[in-house]
Amino acid sequence: MSVHLAPPSTNSVSAALADAPIVAHVVRDGFVESVHHGTAVVTAPDGSVELEIGDSSGAVFPRSSSKPLQALAMVRSGLATDGHLLSLACASHSGEDFHVEGAREILAGAGLTEADLQNTPDYPYDESARIGWIASGRPRQSIAQNCSGKHASMLATCVVNGWDLATYRDPAHPLQVAVAETVRELTGAEPSAVAVDGCGAPIHAVPLRALARSFGRLAAATEGPEAKITRAIRDFPEYLGGTHRDVTALIRGVDGLVAKDGAEAVYAVGLPDGRGIAVKVADGTSRARSVLLAAVLRRIGVGSEDVLAVLEHQPVLGHGQPVGSVVAVGV
Repeated sequence: MSVHLAPPSTNSVSAALADAPIVAHVVRDGFVESVHHGTAVVTAPDGSVELEIGDSSGAVFPRSSSKPLQALAMVRSGLATDGHLLSLACASHSGEDFHVEGAREILAGAGLTEADLQNTPDYPYDESARIGWIASGRPRQSIAQNCSGKHASMLATCVVNGWDLATYRDPAHPLQVAVAETVRELTGAEPSAVAVDGCGAPIHAVPLRALARSFGRLAAATEGPEAKITRAIRDFPEYLGGTHRDVTALIRGVDGLVAKDGAEAVYAVGLPDGRGIAVKVADGTSRARSVLLAAVLRRIGVGSEDVLAVLEHQPVLGHGQPVGSVVAVGV
């Protein structure tokens, strides 16, 4: 029996995707092989739009770019974690040894074990760490998955408040209600959809410009839980990403900046003057994400050549050798 699926209605497609302009070319030996469409926005300290490529009013799932907001809700709810472990709470970590041990430390501090984690079991994200993990005969495990720091911290927040551990991923759970309230407050937007993220926790759809606005507010904070979050990210960027990650290099390379990359080609940045930046590649391909962000940063005069070069480094390979690159256009 054949099954025919109707094409999705145009109304169901976010404005950030439906009419997004071309923002990157994939160039192989001088020939444009593919193109990527995308949207980018820079918000001013007052939250207004300062620069826009495409329509940033359309809703997107921020994916892991939401993690600093989720961690903020945890801190507001009594999570006492600080420093490198709080940065790990905001992380999509690479699964290096220090990440895994950090997640275990969060769990142990709350009297919990790896068995309490409900994030999706996986191998480490970092290639070397993944190869070593598999070579040692270990299976996919929740502790190795890139969201284990967030999930360990969610569980620790539940312990502080006496909330149920078994249902902590449920959108109606007090923890997730607090996360949703924080998302509304920081973004200034009502989520238009709630879905299950890759790790199993809820994720909220907000306009791309609202995501940028939230990061500007975080980065400009000088006191309170917001400043605690940003201080942890700035002081321990290797826990937020990993030894070889571009988000780690970006945070290290620009004073006062906070940033978080996300799946499906989302990237969010906050600057200490209160400006926010968010980008989304329409097809979800990560190879154009950092290239688009670098072009926006270059346009507004943020970042050294060394830092921007890390973001722009997306070589196209032929027979294992660089024969081209992904380049930003129209930004």
